[in-house]
Amino acid sequence: MSAQTDRFVHDRLPPRAQWPELRYDLPELRLAGRANLVEELLDKATAKGWGDRPMLRSPRETLTYAQARERVDRIARVLREDLGLQPGNRVLLRGGNSIGLALAWLATVKAGLIAVATMPLLRAKELGDIIDKSQPVAALCDAKLLDELQKACADRPGVRVLVPFNTDKPDSMESRAASKAADFAPCPTSADDIALLAFTSGTTGKPKAAVHSHRDVLAACEAWPRHVLRATPDDIVVGSPPLAFTFGLGGLLVFPMWAGASVYFGDGPYTPEALVRTINDIGATICYTAPTFYRQMAPFARELGVGRLRLCVSAGEGLPDATRQLWKQASGIEMLDGIGATEMFHIFISSAGAEVRPGAIGKVVPGYQAKVVDDEGREVPNGTVGKLAVIGPTGCKYLDDARQAGYVKDGWNHPGDAFMQDADGYFFYQARTDDMIITAGYNVGGPEVEDALLRHPAVAECGVVGKPDEERGMIVKAFCVLKAGHEPGEAMVRTLQEHVKASIAPYKYPREIEFVASLPRTETGKLQRFKLRQQVQQQSTA
Repeated sequence: MSAQTDRFVHDRLPPRAQWPELRYDLPELRLAGRANLVEELLDKATAKGWGDRPMLRSPRETLTYAQARERVDRIARVLREDLGLQPGNRVLLRGGNSIGLALAWLATVKAGLIAVATMPLLRAKELGDIIDKSQPVAALCDAKLLDELQKACADRPGVRVLVPFNTDKPDSMESRAASKAADFAPCPTSADDIALLAFTSGTTGKPKAAVHSHRDVLAACEAWPRHVLRATPDDIVVGSPPLAFTFGLGGLLVFPMWAGASVYFGDGPYTPEALVRTINDIGATICYTAPTFYRQMAPFARELGVGRLRLCVSAGEGLPDATRQLWKQASGIEMLDGIGATEMFHIFISSAGAEVRPGAIGKVVPGYQAKVVDDEGREVPNGTVGKLAVIGPTGCKYLDDARQAGYVKDGWNHPGDAFMQDADGYFFYQARTDDMIITAGYNVGGPEVEDALLRHPAVAECGVVGKPDEERGMIVKAFCVLKAGHEPGEAMVRTLQEHVKASIAPYKYPREIEFVASLPRTETGKLQRFKLRQQVQQQSTA
């Protein structure tokens, strides 16, 4: 039933024996054999009564669902008619969050092409690696970000055409689309045809390309958004995660469309203060961002208020309870935490409102199953720390990557997180499995120590890793960014060490603390602990 004549991605999927088992246990997860996700979410919006409702907002314009569909159809005609692209061709997308990027993504997928969205801060070398892996035939790029992409494409003739958008120049996407008819028939894709390649954010090293079908995205819409988030057509959504990151693609485009809500895209990246002011100015009701950003937003929320905001979604990295409480005190809102993965498309463990339990991420999202297992894949008793395993309507399929065998085992997805589950079904995050520090026979989760350090008023940010040690095997080492007005030095080291000893089990305290001006993070805000571990390793061998 596939409509994708270019079989590049299909031919580079993992061997069938390494595929995840996909379960569609709920009625809403059982989709038709043919499905185009943009047809389902955008074309059918009018029949749901949403045609005249706002969908995409910016400081300069607001598009209704009907208007967005017309724009998408015109762009899709450019892709298929003017550029001659065929279903299954990859299209690289480059830009910050904007109406232009959202329309380009939707048009790409509606035309049966495969969207390869990239983070706007990537440089030519990083873009080149993505091009080499995904082999795009064309690229759509924000006019302000052309330079690095042009460098990356200079010696890669496979990218036949590069079209700028967010500009009125004659060769732009907007100019090309203006003369097209707004009646593009959606490509009759199989539900299992490929919609996107999502490159992982690189917290553990070299990024991987996760493959997601039209069915995967639509199934994800019927899981966490339906059962936990529960957005409505009256919601206005805002946030910081890039659309190139599945946390942002779901939260700031696909999931609002599923609910008939609208999304606001501001100008350029948000600062913490700017995001709080935007929330107030536009009457935003739902916000998506990472824990670090909420922590930085808290003083502005306390000063300025948060207007009509009612839901605050945190994901992308572990949420320290200190950050949860700080945000609640500042805004009055209980944060909606969740854990997901690029490989799974979005959130699979989460709880909201009265279901929130202190210290826990939440319960498994309906449609998914999760368990905590040992190294052999056997489920461990409640209260025991082990490795998370997940199964459901989405799962990991890497593009041509030997690391598939490490992620999917016996049909279950293993995201690489250490968890504990209690008797009530709540899951408690401990660490990335490669962030677990074994010191003198004790297991110490780096995020737990980070949470303790963040509770001290002098600490703005911190990252905790293990450092090789002859006597203890490893010791706990912390990298700390201090707030203005606090001086680094031995006195501060002792102060923070005593603070941690008084907060959690004393053996978990950081025996070394290094003060730094900043921490290495991905563009999505995730702490890159692997870079801290590399730094520690270099220090140990110097």
